[in-house]
Amino acid sequence: MKLKFALRAQKDLKKLDKTTQKQIIKKLDFFIDQPDPLKYAAKLTGFSGGGDYRFRVGRHRIVFDLAKNTIIVLYVEHRREIYRKR
Repeated sequence: MKLKFALRAQKDLKKLDKTTQKQIIKKLDFFIDQPDPLKYAAKLTGFSGGGDYRFRVGRHRIVFDLAKNTIIVLYVEHRREIYRKR
């Protein structure tokens, strides 16, 4: 499985402190190395911001889509912020 970041997700990640960035990247690497990464994801329903799934990493949520053999990360935000704007 491959991992790709949308421009918005790259900006979201850069806003976070270095420790949190490393934690998120490490966890995403773990997820994509698994035979079935969706086992660790939750299906999003009623989320108007785009994205079909989310990973939970500490207090942050990673919203993503799945395209063929690629996870496309759309948003990386704190849990209290991710669902408010959308």
